[in-house]
Amino acid sequence: MKFAGVLFDCDGVLVDSEPITNGVLRDMLEEQGWVLSVEECMAVFVGKAVMDEAHTIAANTGKPVTPEWMAEFRARRNQGLEERLLAVPYVVPAIAQIHQAFDGRIACASGADRFKVELQLEKVGLMPYFSGRIFSGHEMPRSKPAPDVYLAAAAALGVDAKRCAVVEDTVTGAAAGLAAGATVFGYCPSSVGHSGVQAMRELGVAQVFTDMRELPELLAAQAH
Repeated sequence: MKFAGVLFDCDGVLVDSEPITNGVLRDMLEEQGWVLSVEECMAVFVGKAVMDEAHTIAANTGKPVTPEWMAEFRARRNQGLEERLLAVPYVVPAIAQIHQAFDGRIACASGADRFKVELQLEKVGLMPYFSGRIFSGHEMPRSKPAPDVYLAAAAALGVDAKRCAVVEDTVTGAAAGLAAGATVFGYCPSSVGHSGVQAMRELGVAQVFTDMRELPELLAAQAH
């Protein structure tokens, strides 16, 4: 089977945002009385929308997650991303190659809010490849691990999700891709914040890889 399109998660796949976002979240949780290391914070929240874990935050801080608190979190997060965000190593040339190989049939399907996704893609120079094909889990009936955002992205490309490759770095996101019927490629570098190789394989992803330079050839090899 030749893939008809490629759907990318954003955080941890296209941009190295998780340490920045979770650093801000960790600081704000400590201000509320829940003390975590950045690594512990990432273990709880990576791959999930903060609002989806509001009950966990409330249970550990004794305080509800208010709209005002979320607005402050987003403002501080956005500032950190503007100041320090970098692309995932080697991803920009890989995306350029894949965009050309698939005649532009690629999309970004993220669990994050649209403002964050667009800010990040602009910041690292990837927006030209994804403009008009960005999908946010916040705008779907259900967020990852439900398949909604991947089904919407595939439909917008005019292809069946079963003929799409999905590139993910967390079990939550990979589960969403598999639920959509797509073939999932698990990006599993050794840095903190990504799901491990074993967890991805146990979930049933088609291929695990650790370097974005490998992805164009992996997609070509699996597609035939």
